[in-house]
Formats: sequence, C-alpha cells, structure tokens
Amino acid sequence: MTPAPAGEAPGGDLAVLAKGGRTNLLGFLLRLAARLPFLFIAGRFYGPDALGRFASALVIVELAAMVCTFGEKRGLAQRLSEGEGDQTHLVFDGLAVALLAGIVAGLALWIVPAPMFPSGIYTEVDRMLVLAIPALAATEILLAAQAYRYDVAATVRARAVVEPWTISIMAGVLVFVAPQSGLSLAYIISIYAALLTAAWPFFKSYGLPRGWQFSPKRMARMATRGLPVAAADTIEWGTRRLDIFILGLFAAPAAVGIYYVAQQVASLPQKLKTSFEPILGPVLTRKLKEKDYAAIAKQVCQVGFWITAAQAGVGLALGIPGEAIMGLVGPHFVGATGALGFLLAAEVVAATAVVSEAALIYVARLRNLWVSFGTIALQGGLTVGAMLIADKLDFNDGWRAAAVAASLMLALGVSSVIKAIMLSRIVGRTINNWRWALVVASAAAVVVGQVVIRMPEWAQLVIGIPAIMAVYGWIIWTRGFGPEDRVLFARKVKQEEVEEGH
Repeated sequence: MTPAPAGEAPGGDLAVLAKGGRTNLLGFLLRLAARLPFLFIAGRFYGPDALGRFASALVIVELAAMVCTFGEKRGLAQRLSEGEGDQTHLVFDGLAVALLAGIVAGLALWIVPAPMFPSGIYTEVDRMLVLAIPALAATEILLAAQAYRYDVAATVRARAVVEPWTISIMAGVLVFVAPQSGLSLAYIISIYAALLTAAWPFFKSYGLPRGWQFSPKRMARMATRGLPVAAADTIEWGTRRLDIFILGLFAAPAAVGIYYVAQQVASLPQKLKTSFEPILGPVLTRKLKEKDYAAIAKQVCQVGFWITAAQAGVGLALGIPGEAIMGLVGPHFVGATGALGFLLAAEVVAATAVVSEAALIYVARLRNLWVSFGTIALQGGLTVGAMLIADKLDFNDGWRAAAVAASLMLALGVSSVIKAIMLSRIVGRTINNWRWALVVASAAAVVVGQVVIRMPEWAQLVIGIPAIMAVYGWIIWTRGFGPEDRVLFARKVKQEEVEEGH
C-alpha cells in the first residue's frame, strides 16, 4: 500500500495544527461529558475507599503500559519520517515489542500484585487489571501511527468517546452485578473497546503487514533507540501519578479516593495539551529534517499559547465552582476542592514544558531526559516532605490532598522554565507562550466567578461554568488572538492566511 503523504497538507503546517486543535477541542467536550458520569457513579455507588484502591492499582498498570511502548508514542513519527522501510512493517515492529513486553509485565504483576495494591486489599477480579497492560500499549502505538497521517479523529473516537463512555456505562451496570470489583471490570472492558476502535482505522489506512517477519535483532535495535524517549514519556506521565502513589503510602485509601476524583476533573484540561502531541510531532519532525529552527520555535510558541489559553479558561471554569463540582460526586469529596485548584493550576504551568519537550525529544533527547528525571525527583521530594509535615500537624484528608497537588504544581513550574530555556538556546529563538491578555481574561473570569459561587450548586454548574467560559473566551478572542490564532477556529483556511505560520 502506498503510504499517505505525511509531509504535506493543504494549507501548510499551521492549518494542520489548527485542524488537530479543533478536532481535539471536540474530543475534550466529549470526554468531559463522559467523565463526569463515571466520577458520579464511582463516588456515589462505590465510595472513596473502593475508588482509592482502584486509583492506586491504575498507577502501576498505566506505568507498565507506558514503559512497554518503548517511546513509540512519540518516537514512531520520527521513524516513519526517516523512511527506514515499509511503514506498516515499522508500526508492526513497535506493536510486537509492546505486546510482548506488556504480556511479560502483566504476568509479573499477576504473580506479585503488591505494587498495585499497597493496602493489601483486593479481589481476584481486581487482579485481572493486568490484562489492560498489553492493550493499553498497543492502542498508544496504533493511535500514534494514525496521527502521523493526520488522523486525529481516531484518537478522539478511541480516547474521548469509546473509552470514557464505556467505563461510565459499565461501571453503572456492574455496581449491581459485581459491587466489589465493578470499577476494575469496567476499566478492562473500556481499554479493549478503545483498542478495537483504534485498530479499525489503522488497518484501513495501513493495511496488513504483508511480508513482515519477526526479527528480535531489529526490534531490540528499535527498542534501544527509543529508550530515551520512553524514559521521558514515562517520567512526564509519572509526574501525574507519583502523587497518588506517595499519598497511598502515607494516607488511607479514602484520601487517595478523594484526590483521584480531583485529579480526574483536573485531567480534563490536560487532554487539551496531550491531544496536540500526536499532530505536533509529525510537523516538527519534518521541520527538523529541513533544519528550519525558526519554524519550529514559531510552531511551539503558537501551539503553546493555544494550550495555555484553553487550559486557563477551563481551569477557571472548573476551579471557581470547585465545591459544587466535587459535591456532585459526593459530600465526602468536597474536601478535595483545594487540591482541585492546585491541580488545575499545575496543568496551566506545565503547558510550556510539554510543547518544549515535543521538540526536545528529537534535538536533545538525553538532556531533556535528565531534566525530566530532575523534575520527578523534585516532585517526589516536595511530596514526601509535605506528607511528613502533614503527619506532624495531623492534617485531614483534604489538606493532605492539597499539599500533594501543590508539590506537583511547583515541580511542573520549574520544569517549564528549564525546558523553555533549553529549547530557546538550541533553536536560537525565544520560547514563550505568555501574553498579557491571559491576565486580563483571567481577572474578568474571577470577577464573574464571585457572583457564580453565590448561586445554588445546580446553578453554578448549569449557568456559572458557561458564564465564566464565555467572559474569558470573549476577552481572549478580542484581546489575545491575532490572525494566526483565529485559524484554530476557521474551518476553511486560505493559503495566504497560513503561509505566515510556516
């Protein structure tokens, strides 16, 4: 099968990034609509203890799956760009390694389940969570392959529609069938549903791997090359899970449960950021091949501002009426409102690090890796220190959750500064996604928010959140967005409008 051109796209790079951004904005709204029912069901019907045990197990399961991809989530784009062989064969090399490693990791955790369940409380069905590891790893590679051909819709279908709606529906059904292990079963089913959803467009696009042969030597070479990217991916992912792991060591499962809910709400704007990565990778690898560093800096700053502006708006809309949102899940979860605020802020300050890293993994793999190591070490030190202080002062679960979230925010802020400076020195251009319109729009949103929080809870959710978003969005649109930014919301882009974006 002749590969679809990954190097050219109508309207140029800016149009490609904008189209990906629009698609992922829709994906964010769909994920928001699906995630809230799951949190409501999990919080109201399963309770914070069961939710905390489930969250602790997912940390290890998803970490193992991330490691088993060997960096192919982002490294695949570079391998395909360099044209080392048949593209279908290259993808199948990554899939074979991921599946084999996933099976080995799953067997190891099945035999020794203690890392997944630090409290020591679990059922045999909970133990079956290891079945998700190879499926998670394979899905990441399939979606990365589709993103290389600018099919971002495949990611939206799998990650924002099928996976969250499946886990929400199944969690609701299984509470009557398997109340002790319903969350685990729902999660496994949702992961395999997402895998099937990702596989369908992949085989339509790439076809079957005709003539492909299993080669341990070739795959070992691929895995070795991907280790720096795999480590960076794992560490970046780990910064969003280390907090839960440490909290699980220092606090009861209920504390982990309320923190997990806050984290899940805060992860919604995070998807706006991570969803740009698949489409940004192929664009950057093409410019790197041309050694067009000015274009790389421009694209990183452009996407960085889009992400920062979107995350700040969503963060304010979810954070200001935070008590109403957490109360929707259940009265036990209101104590995590402070943690929710810090987690939402952490996603905003992390945006610069993520878009900078999208280029650094190709031009400074090892240096980026060392900064990532430093980031997670700093986060771990801050979190453990915060927990020791919490023990000494006898903090309640809500204060413990807030302290953990604040540690994450500080560590990610430091990482953003360092990675932006590193990339700016490499490309010879300033990397900065900050604009003063963000301050003006945020201030206006806070003013509106003071009115919103005086409303009944239902009104805060139904009227308040849209009102905050509307005021913030109007100011960003009129004061912060220039012609290039508005391409993000233009369905048809004229060539002369986007040539500036190259």
